[in-house]
Amino acid sequence: MENINGSHLQVRIVQTSACAACSIKGHCTSADVKEKLVDVTDADAASYQIGERVWVVGELSMGASAVAFAFIFPFLILVISLFVFMALCNDELISALASLVLLVPYYGGLWLNRARLGKKFSFSVRSMEDN
Repeated sequence: MENINGSHLQVRIVQTSACAACSIKGHCTSADVKEKLVDVTDADAASYQIGERVWVVGELSMGASAVAFAFIFPFLILVISLFVFMALCNDELISALASLVLLVPYYGGLWLNRARLGKKFSFSVRSMEDN
């Protein structure tokens, strides 16, 4: 637990690769550790303390939706638009560039709707002592 402000919690997640726990990681350049902050809204936030270790919990459907928004929809936009542009102009380079340009408004739309998506992709926390 990093920060508590009313019902808003900020949890630090330490993401490590398998190499980070290796005993010879000092002699290798692939050891990887990343820290991320996750915002959580919990009505029971007062029961947690800064520094407490907690489980960050998300719904399985959130993962499927995230994969769809990040990979599946952009892939479909690329493939479908590539075929459409190839049928219209019959030039591979222009078709490929036009298909890539269509991703700009897609990701721009995701960025503009980040508040709405933030509500859809919400996490909860559980104390590690509950298990």
